[in-house]
Amino acid sequence: MSQLNKDVMVALDFSSKKEVMDFLDLFSEEKPFVKIGMELYYAEGPSIVREIKARGHKIFLDLKLHDIPNTVKKAMAVLSNLDVDMCNLHAAGTVAMMEGALAGLTRADGTRPLLIAVTQLTSTSEERMREDLLIERPLDEVVMHYASRAAKAGLDGVVCSPLEAGKVHETCGEKFLTVTPGVRFADGEVGDQVRVTTPARARELGSDFIVVGRPITQAPDPVAAYRRCVKEFLG
Repeated sequence: MSQLNKDVMVALDFSSKKEVMDFLDLFSEEKPFVKIGMELYYAEGPSIVREIKARGHKIFLDLKLHDIPNTVKKAMAVLSNLDVDMCNLHAAGTVAMMEGALAGLTRADGTRPLLIAVTQLTSTSEERMREDLLIERPLDEVVMHYASRAAKAGLDGVVCSPLEAGKVHETCGEKFLTVTPGVRFADGEVGDQVRVTTPARARELGSDFIVVGRPITQAPDPVAAYRRCVKEFLG
């Protein structure tokens, strides 16, 4: 199992290899921890993961698996061959699915990437949860329940809002990782996120990893924006 220090993850929300490589080529000194999501993975396939890994980047493969336990187990066994550092699934898939995923992800020698579960997306509000998902419980209560079920399944942490990170640690322990999107600079645009905060505030609230996309990738100077984010989050 991977052991990782707190860090800033850059979301590579691009649709082609050229866009990604042009972006990564900007970084002559740093090797940012990157997140590869559905858009890039579906456009370029597993080869893009291998290529970025070969360049020396740590990778969070953000595919959010959610299916019957056996299907997720087999899919995770395939993903474990990509040598990523972290991957994820939806906690809503049940403890059985998460346990299956963990079994599939674990290689013959006992090693595996970190496995985390998505609680509720940061674009989800309590109102949307009630109206669209028919979940009547308070959002905070639902997130903590999903986090505790992920911990019961043996996972390493969850994806949650920075606003929930501290309480997740209280519920599941300090070593249970919190990976938090929904991070924006104080002077930046919120975009389609609902539950957001700044890098410095995310650190104060207990985030272990923050995921930052457009504030870095669409900045006039992405390297400067990345360095600013690292400074604000890691101090």
